[in-house]
Amino acid sequence: MISMKELCAGALMASAIGLGAFPAQAAQADTAGSPDAAYMDYPHYSGDDLGLTVKDNTAIFRLWAPKADGVQLRFYRNGRGGAPMRTIDMTRSDAGTWTVQLSPVPYGEYYTFQVRQNGNLLQETPGVWAKAVGVNGQRAAVIDMVSTNPEGWAADRGPALKHINDAVIYEMHHRDFSIHPNSGIVNKGKFLAMTEDGTVTPLGDKTGIDHLKELGVTHVHILPSYDYTSVDEANLPANTYNWGYDPQNYNAPEGSYSTNPDDPAARVKEMKQMVKALHDAGIGVVMDVVYNHTARNDDSNFSLTAPGYYYRHRPDGSYSDASGCGNETASDRPQMSDFIVNSVKYWAKEYHIDGLRFDLMAIHDTATMNRVAAALKEINPDIFVYGEGWTAGDSPLPVERRALKENVAKMEGIAVFSDDLRDAVKGHYSNAADRGFATGKPGQEETVKIGIVASTAHPQVDYSKGSNSTFPYASSPTQIINYVSCHDDLTLTDKLTKSMPGSTPEERKRAARLAQTIVFTSQGTPFMFAGEEVFRDKKGVHNSYCSPDSINAIDWNLKHANADQFDYYRQLIALRKAHPAFRMTSADDIARNIRFDRTEGSNLVSYSILNHANGDEWKEIKLVFNGSDDSRQVNIPKGDWLVVAQDGRLNHTGLENPDGSKLHIRGGRTEVTPRSALILAR
Repeated sequence: MISMKELCAGALMASAIGLGAFPAQAAQADTAGSPDAAYMDYPHYSGDDLGLTVKDNTAIFRLWAPKADGVQLRFYRNGRGGAPMRTIDMTRSDAGTWTVQLSPVPYGEYYTFQVRQNGNLLQETPGVWAKAVGVNGQRAAVIDMVSTNPEGWAADRGPALKHINDAVIYEMHHRDFSIHPNSGIVNKGKFLAMTEDGTVTPLGDKTGIDHLKELGVTHVHILPSYDYTSVDEANLPANTYNWGYDPQNYNAPEGSYSTNPDDPAARVKEMKQMVKALHDAGIGVVMDVVYNHTARNDDSNFSLTAPGYYYRHRPDGSYSDASGCGNETASDRPQMSDFIVNSVKYWAKEYHIDGLRFDLMAIHDTATMNRVAAALKEINPDIFVYGEGWTAGDSPLPVERRALKENVAKMEGIAVFSDDLRDAVKGHYSNAADRGFATGKPGQEETVKIGIVASTAHPQVDYSKGSNSTFPYASSPTQIINYVSCHDDLTLTDKLTKSMPGSTPEERKRAARLAQTIVFTSQGTPFMFAGEEVFRDKKGVHNSYCSPDSINAIDWNLKHANADQFDYYRQLIALRKAHPAFRMTSADDIARNIRFDRTEGSNLVSYSILNHANGDEWKEIKLVFNGSDDSRQVNIPKGDWLVVAQDGRLNHTGLENPDGSKLHIRGGRTEVTPRSALILAR
């Protein structure tokens, strides 16, 4: 068993290291003759009734343990401690499964499976399909799932979304968002925090769900909410923190986010209440999922039911480790592929989740990811899927089968993060001192253009000059997620502090505005990290996966101190939502409607979006980004131009003159101030 310290470090590696694209290795040989060859003849059970299902007041338990000599089902009165009340031998059934039926349904009891294999009893496990669990997830629980549905749940729906790039995604952690004493939120760090309206800071600024509505985001991406290992739910006063990239029970919510981890129904009901409250506010919920590895190896729930099967291995039999966390799962095996597909379907159906973000998605095979996207669209046409198109290490899975960003064209309905735009705009993620386009580093202009066209083919973009990618890997802008920071690595605020020594806070805020303006006006889907809109920092800590609240919590007084920054973000989001020209859905439309201008010198990009693109009311939108330390002169065609953004200010309906009239310019030689965007429309 690995230690809690190792678990925490593993969670760090999976997420933080994963954000740097691991170089693609040559495709490795097939599994013939390798330790994984032994799993090729395992039977495949394709039914959807693994774990516990209830039908006609009968509880049906089914466990896939194809090499077991026998399986016992044990029942307990409590979620931890005490001897089993009774033990039942399960019966061998179809395709490697074991079953037992009980009537009436033993509601209120807890259960585990214990597998005997090769004459040895393995540890007890709740199985891989536990949907309700006791404290710390050691035992599954029998609860009435219907009773956990909030009032009005049957009619609950997330926001309608024609295309993924109509979304504005806001990445948050339950605890970061609500835990600060000045949040005004009662249920701090809990699912229920997002159900509270009318919350304000001591200074009167909106927080919580009202803040999200005021900002205008369409979806919240919430860091892992399934049951993970690194927080002791039996000792919540210890205030242990973790991001949650150490999975334990994939299909049950995390107990530390509930008001009562000892009550298996509480976490289920309260997560649903959170989802419904966000839906009622017009905001969708994206769930961060980590199917690529487990927190434990030999004693994971996978290993305790079908030892070895669910993982890939090195030639010497040790665990392959493309996750950087000690193991990697084998999505290319039928039972694991089914598990991932059925699990995401469960979250979409039972919890009305609107989107899935896959951690280290390239550990999975493209075929499984295509199955995921297709299955989810059948449930909800508005649902979307995106993930990290890289690994944290090499894998036995051949490169051409990995769900890499370079392979995204093979995955219809899947999007990947653009590390191209991220590193070009703010500087490389792994070097705190490295500057980017928005902070004066020359030579990033072509990579910024790659981001603007969402990594699609464009006649004016030279991919040979790209800093990360050297070919247009996306077949559609709907396959790209644009961002400059997230929970991993330095916040944008901290990155600017470290890469712009001697700068003032105002200079850094200008750079942040420019960086996000590039993200939000580029083709693809914009993604932002919670608190950036109030210039949130994490005191320079980049891997804050288990740092205390003093590092991770958003200080909501910053909203008052940086009101101008918040208003800029609010206007930027409103601009994107109001103008479909920023949300084209085909590579052909981008190539036809975006025209880049010739510019002189570095840190300057100028282009137009033409032809009422994508049905936009504006015939032409002119965007000029100046990331240099100096003002620059650009040529604007003669005409009547509405000024939308200039000198660090932005209004989505147009900037105003002192008398309240809209600000216009007539074109010609026009100044663009340092580290700012000029946006004009006609």
